[in-house]
Amino acid sequence: MTSQALIRPAWTPATIALMVVGFMIYWPLGLAMLAYILWGDRLESFRRDVNRSTDRFFGGLKRTGVANPFAETRTGNVAFDEWREKELSRLDQERRRLNEAAAEFESYARELRRAKDQQEFDRFMADRQNRASGQTIDGQPA
Repeated sequence: MTSQALIRPAWTPATIALMVVGFMIYWPLGLAMLAYILWGDRLESFRRDVNRSTDRFFGGLKRTGVANPFAETRTGNVAFDEWREKELSRLDQERRRLNEAAAEFESYARELRRAKDQQEFDRFMADRQNRASGQTIDGQPA
């Protein structure tokens, strides 16, 4: 998920408005929006886990020789069918590589946000301690 999205799992004006409207129209809609705001950031990892499990399941079917029920039928042209299978396999590998890169970036961005939050918190605590001891930020008595 990008942090630029209008409807993201955070307390933004749009999500708050949708939650209020949801409660006014039908209370389960508002409750669902509240759950999305609070726990929506976990949906991406859930989706990734489901995709990974599904890929493993269908990969196991492929290894056992069971036909993939969602695969397209063969055309009868052996050369074309082989080429198509190679291309689909290559695209599937590329999709997995892109999903892994996206997961790595999400992890990196999450760590950056955590580090920024930690830095802001440390600055707040230092300012608070300085105020409590009667000093200003530059170390001079107040």
